[in-house]
Amino acid sequence: MRRVQFIELNEQPWFPSSLRDGATDALQFGLNLSNAYTPIAPLLLCALDSARSRSIVDLCSGGGGPWLSLCRKLQPEGQIFRILLTDKYPNLRAFQNVRTASENHVAYYPDSVDAMKVPGELQGFRTVFTAFHHFRPEEARAILQNAVNARQCIGIFEITRRTPSTIALMFAWALMLFILTPLIRPFRWSRLLFTYLVPIIPFTLLFDGVVSCLRTYRPQELREMIEKLSGIEYKWEMGEHPRTSGLLPITYLIGRPRHVSQLADS
Repeated sequence: MRRVQFIELNEQPWFPSSLRDGATDALQFGLNLSNAYTPIAPLLLCALDSARSRSIVDLCSGGGGPWLSLCRKLQPEGQIFRILLTDKYPNLRAFQNVRTASENHVAYYPDSVDAMKVPGELQGFRTVFTAFHHFRPEEARAILQNAVNARQCIGIFEITRRTPSTIALMFAWALMLFILTPLIRPFRWSRLLFTYLVPIIPFTLLFDGVVSCLRTYRPQELREMIEKLSGIEYKWEMGEHPRTSGLLPITYLIGRPRHVSQLADS
């Protein structure tokens, strides 16, 4: 199945912010409910230790991503990580909710952050969860090049895949919204309206979910992307984390300067 570059509703500037927030809230709820990314916690923890980093700058965070469940897996033996959520269209109410629910282990940056041009003051191990596929190859490469130019480590993680089975799960997830929506926080009357009376949010999640699968990069495509990067020498790891307890495999790409002393970590 070839990769296609089609639009997702949620990423369009004209898409109403209330609907965008409703969709990202639902996605964040699903990621944490299913613990979709907890299997890669040891992999991420190892990368953080290798980079000697205790600061995480999460890009394209949407409604908060998987951090409510994942941050607990990254705090063994009293280790403390500073996790900062960012987004081009920051969902501030959702970010605040994640910060409160995480007992302030997760913070957020209130201004818009372009993943291709991360502000210099945001120093730390960069992560991108379930969002790298949004970007065209040249844009995705620019995200990686920006991290290299700033001498920051970066980790890309995707649960979407270009397979019929993963696409089928998008339909199941859209239907589950009609059951789970009342449990999603922060509570919004608009979410009930646009789920049950006018089901725009389920349609958006279904449409964008299918398109996400069709746009997701495979490990070989990620390898071709990093071969075109320039700058200091980086060590790259990539692959698919194996299926665990029925969960989907997770495609990952992790890069860090070969000489950790080159890393400007806060």
